[in-house]
Amino acid sequence: MSFLYQPTAEQPRVIHADHEILVVEKPAGLLSVPGRGEDRADCLIERLRAAFPTVLLVHRLDMDTSGIMVFALTPHAQRHLSRQFEDRRTKKTYVARLWGRLEPRSGMVDLPLIVDWPNRPRQKVDHAEGRPAQTEWRVVKATDAETRVRLMPITGRSHQLRVHMAELGHPILGDPLYATGAAADFPRLMLHAESLRFKHPETGVMQGFSAPAPF
Repeated sequence: MSFLYQPTAEQPRVIHADHEILVVEKPAGLLSVPGRGEDRADCLIERLRAAFPTVLLVHRLDMDTSGIMVFALTPHAQRHLSRQFEDRRTKKTYVARLWGRLEPRSGMVDLPLIVDWPNRPRQKVDHAEGRPAQTEWRVVKATDAETRVRLMPITGRSHQLRVHMAELGHPILGDPLYATGAAADFPRLMLHAESLRFKHPETGVMQGFSAPAPF
């Protein structure tokens, strides 16, 4: 599946920087890392490299998702932070707008995911071969037309939140891959990484960073 990449002109916002870590707010419509081909070279990490030449990747957000990301500025910090993500010791909260009214007010989706090879980058539920994936949700506000939720992923699979919400019958508004019809007809994917908590790689102190959703 191919798409025309037209990266947003909006620049990332630096939220915190010290000699070990860099925390930024990624705009929607920008790849986290370069894609294949020269036309997909413009990305978040390359834009950051101009001001932070030692920047190193720790995790990613989908191109269509906005919000909080942490980068390492030293190899030590990269190892330390990467291990926290792998061991699920980070705490991530997302805000999303969903199609229709999601009920009940809270719950958890537990559906294993695997890449849908003929239709990649799409992912799909596969109970036989999929990797475990769990997402907790909590309704913030709901009408018959749409629901605003906070999503707390326990695992970190590719497109996890997007597939899980679509499987509930309430796709994220503006999702070009998993929403159809009127639910897809929005100017952007209504998914934002609102907050991230992790231990600082030097001090070991738990730190939290947040950025309000722009929608």
